[in-house]
Amino acid sequence: MEKGSTPSLLPILRSQQQGELLARLLGDPDLEVSLTDLSGLVEAPVSSVYREIERAESVGLTTSRKVGNTRLVRANIDSPYYKGLADVLVKAFGPPEVLADVLADIDEIDVAYIHGSWAARFRGDMGKRPIGDIDVLVLGAPDRDNLYAAASAAERRLGRPVQVTVRPVDWLRCGTGNFHATVSQRPLVPIELRKNRTAPDSRSR
Repeated sequence: MEKGSTPSLLPILRSQQQGELLARLLGDPDLEVSLTDLSGLVEAPVSSVYREIERAESVGLTTSRKVGNTRLVRANIDSPYYKGLADVLVKAFGPPEVLADVLADIDEIDVAYIHGSWAARFRGDMGKRPIGDIDVLVLGAPDRDNLYAAASAAERRLGRPVQVTVRPVDWLRCGTGNFHATVSQRPLVPIELRKNRTAPDSRSR
């Protein structure tokens, strides 16, 4: 999709670029980033990012401060629209959507989930520490090289490391050990694979 075109997932937005930019900021309330770095994250000119931030800040969705000559921008979590809009934008443009996109052409993935800190934060556990990696659990027997190449593509789009773990299809139901206990007892966010598959083990909380 062209960066300037109207996004099909959320056509109320003016462009894909606007959606990705707002999703990056509102979906990560710990993130405080310069306009230059933000332009790199969303692969858009600084001038375009500047205009979008001006619009967002004028309606209270973002806030910024100056450190020397650098303008640092972050989500305004005090906005009455923050929680609801963040949820919508992340679903449409954030990690679940990006991962669904990069995993779409990989065979032998039965189901996939985001787990760990990002999933917990998405499900409402704000936590005390900033989110680091995006942790992904893949159930099935995909080609590892293709899978890790897809993870690298997701890292470039999301601006943070993506850590992928592969386990057998029945691992959530039959697995053992500390890692299984940690994953199975915390929130999972299903990645909606676009091959008419369903997630039989989905227990999203």
